[in-house]
Amino acid sequence: MKRGINRSSSATQRSHRAQAITGRSLCLLSREPGAGNMKIIPVLLFLAPLALPAGADKDFFSVGSAGSPETKSRFAMLDDVRILANGLLQLGHGLKDFVHKTKGQMNDIFQKLYIFDRSFYELSLQTSEIKEEEEQLRQTTARLQINNEEIKNLSQEMNLKIEDLIQNKIQLQEQVWGLEDKVTKLAIIQPLVQDTKEISSLKAFMEQQDNDIKQLLKTVEDQHVQLDRQHNQIMELEDKLNYIELQELENSFMEEHQEPELIPSAVHKPTAGTYRADGAAADCTALYHTGVQASGVYTIQPNGSEAFNVYCEMKFGTSWTVIQKRVDGSLDFNQTWDAYTNGFGDLNEEFWLGLKKIYSITKQGNYLLRIELQDWRGNRRHIEYSFSLGGPSTNFTLQLSRMSGSIPNALPEHAELRFSTADRAGDTASDSNCPEKHLGGWWHSDCEETNLNGKYVMPRSRGRLDRGKGLYWKPKKGRYYLLKSTKIMIHPTDLKIFD
Repeated sequence: MKRGINRSSSATQRSHRAQAITGRSLCLLSREPGAGNMKIIPVLLFLAPLALPAGADKDFFSVGSAGSPETKSRFAMLDDVRILANGLLQLGHGLKDFVHKTKGQMNDIFQKLYIFDRSFYELSLQTSEIKEEEEQLRQTTARLQINNEEIKNLSQEMNLKIEDLIQNKIQLQEQVWGLEDKVTKLAIIQPLVQDTKEISSLKAFMEQQDNDIKQLLKTVEDQHVQLDRQHNQIMELEDKLNYIELQELENSFMEEHQEPELIPSAVHKPTAGTYRADGAAADCTALYHTGVQASGVYTIQPNGSEAFNVYCEMKFGTSWTVIQKRVDGSLDFNQTWDAYTNGFGDLNEEFWLGLKKIYSITKQGNYLLRIELQDWRGNRRHIEYSFSLGGPSTNFTLQLSRMSGSIPNALPEHAELRFSTADRAGDTASDSNCPEKHLGGWWHSDCEETNLNGKYVMPRSRGRLDRGKGLYWKPKKGRYYLLKSTKIMIHPTDLKIFD
């Protein structure tokens, strides 16, 4: 009897352990629905041995107690089987839910993979189109560079022809001067028929030479204009190529990280500031070659002078030193000689750098003078000169020689132009009243009608007196160009002076 009771209690304990293990397995499945199918197999293998001993104990008790009146143990075994069956049923439901969740996750993964494949294909098409456009731009740039070289060669040939024609013209003028004596004698002595024919032929030849020279000069002017246009087109194409290269870099970055959408990042541009360092640069061009490539106010120190601030403008792949700037008429340029000598104004707005500072820069070597003009219709023109500037003992005498430009010349060439102001006129009597008439210091010559430091006049002023005192450009045989803004810059022609 005691043996049957011990066996019944042992079966009851096994049933409780099976229920506890089944409950823990269900909790594990409910907590980790995405853990994978590999966790189901160990649970089933662990529960199977528990179910088999329960059945074996049931058979043992049924055989050992066939004639025993104790039926409670048998009912206890049936309850254990039901509990185990209920646990297995719950485990089956848990497995079913786990399978459904796994299928949903797999569907989401397949949908994301499809979206990624489609985005990657579209990105590859865009990259191919960008590469084709880049190749076309490079071919166009190469053609323009070839045309530019051809135009330069043609311009050099024309310059040589012009020089030959000028020499021929000089020789013809000498012959004409020799013929003038013969012409004066015609009033007294009747010329021979042979002399008359010679004079007529020489006159016709001179007229033909003059016409040829005028045509060649006009052709050279057209060639210079065309060269400027070609240069502007090349600069625009280079900007486009740089933009395409930036896009390619961004596309390669996105492909490497496998992102379906392109999010271009902003290009960081360094902000300009005052540059101070030991051994300051000689001018803005030398500063550019040290790695400073942003327009702004910097400190330079030309040879043999004190350091001072200038405004450097980055343009055409280099840096120019700005010596004058006018934009809105906020600054009065009717200043004294001392003000023009030392400089005045704000380097970030309107200013005049100062004759002493300009001279300290230009005495380092040969420089190019560039004047940029803008009228009130938004048209922009420029002109460039090779020039030399004298020191204070010469009243900063200026000599100019036109090099190129998109506007007719309005300043005397190959002449000594002395700077003058209202309180300190030049040495000649002809330009003694020029600063008073034009209201600003300038390199005057017989009060010519061009002064970029004159009074700032709006377009509504129509009077001749106001226009004569305004900010304008007036060629000798051209019309007035009433200006809205001006800028004068200098740049060295030989960079070896800074080595």
